[in-house]
Amino acid sequence: MTAAGPRRPPGDRPPGGRPPDRGPRSSAERGAGSLLAVGVVAASVALLALAVPLYTVLAGRSRIAATADASALAAADAASGAIAGEPCTAAKSVARGNGARLDACVVDGLVVTVRATASIGGLAVAVAATAGPPGTR
Repeated sequence: MTAAGPRRPPGDRPPGGRPPDRGPRSSAERGAGSLLAVGVVAASVALLALAVPLYTVLAGRSRIAATADASALAAADAASGAIAGEPCTAAKSVARGNGARLDACVVDGLVVTVRATASIGGLAVAVAATAGPPGTR
């Protein structure tokens, strides 16, 4: 107990409902919360600026992988006689139709391996795929 009355836990309101006077804030503390909020927003924007291009390239690589798969399947169909034409010509047509370039096409009997490349965000992304009858590789 003090001369002013019983001790209260910090932050407890005295009778009458007014919060205790904490005194004037120092000028060094003014605006510190705003500065912290600006820092958090800036860090979030920086992370977003790094993540968006990365995910764009990853999604594009997935699209190029699908294009390489489709090109290899078309070439394998042509090699087996299921569709008319030359295997590498069929693969090139499918790759071009999907916005990629066919870099390599290797026919080994009924098995065909292709490599498709496309530019995503200024980066060249290349993916290889192989297709043929079941049990050949």
